[in-house]
Amino acid sequence: MNDRHIRRRRAAGLAAGCLLLLLGMIASVRFGATHYSWSVAWDAMFHYDENVSDQIIVRTTRVPRAFIAAAIGASLAIAGAMMQALTRNPLASPSVLGVNAGASFVVVLASLIFSVSSMHALMWLAFAGAAMASAVVYILGSLGRGGLTPMKLVLAGAAMTALFSSFTQGILVVNQKGLNTVLYWLTGTVAGRSPDMLLIVLPYMLLCLIGAWVVARDLNVLMMGEETSRSLGQKTVWLKASIGLMIVILAGGAVSVAGPIGFIGVVVPHIGRFFSGTDHRWLIPYCAVLGALLLVAADLAARFIMIPEEVPVGVMTALIGVPFFFYIARRGGIQS
Repeated sequence: MNDRHIRRRRAAGLAAGCLLLLLGMIASVRFGATHYSWSVAWDAMFHYDENVSDQIIVRTTRVPRAFIAAAIGASLAIAGAMMQALTRNPLASPSVLGVNAGASFVVVLASLIFSVSSMHALMWLAFAGAAMASAVVYILGSLGRGGLTPMKLVLAGAAMTALFSSFTQGILVVNQKGLNTVLYWLTGTVAGRSPDMLLIVLPYMLLCLIGAWVVARDLNVLMMGEETSRSLGQKTVWLKASIGLMIVILAGGAVSVAGPIGFIGVVVPHIGRFFSGTDHRWLIPYCAVLGALLLVAADLAARFIMIPEEVPVGVMTALIGVPFFFYIARRGGIQS
């Protein structure tokens, strides 16, 4: 199979993924505990009348929810793909390596103990929490003989996830008045998120999405090994630092809006490699589309499990991700 045919097949697959994502977002706008007709959805988008309650709900709730799910899913998937490339660990992701847990802890600490309510402030605090967790996991994974290994990274990530989760639960016990405020958010949800929340973090996410594609070729070289990368002229320290910064912003931004949604970063990169191969110039766009599609679909499915109540989308992604996690581990995808 020649390179041109491979590129055409990958482009066709990416186009099909974009079409499915568009259909999924349309379904997310129309279906839920309350179904809206096609005409209501169309009028809400193109002939908006603020006096019609159904159009108000579609325009201010359903549409932003679909876009938020797509943005969060794409961000987490790309962060997972870059983490797996950076650590050469197929199980690496913001949820597995404690990044989400660190960001969540700092946000809960700030909002419940110090009464921080500004979305701008919480976003930067989520970035700080994600960076702190990343640094601690990297240091712990590098200790001992043999330096940094995939197994030590996973163990360090599991330990940090447990630690930050315990700290978060301790804060909720101490401040029970704020329990209802953050409990649903802590399960991971895109329901009830305002468009302003996304608009605050979206510029940073878009910048990192573009940056991830820009360094895709360098990621391909980095996957060959540290010595090979240096021999080819890569400044690996600066490259790893820039990749780490993008991971922190993508994961921290996602947590600040939707809470610690897990397993998107584990599952989607592997699905993306099935369609695109290991070339990150194709894998990054595939992860963006498939991550967005998976979270939009999971959010849509969560509306029908316990009608009229909704299951948090974080529960749905866990149901998908946990079996996949064990499948990768049993397949021998992690080494000591």
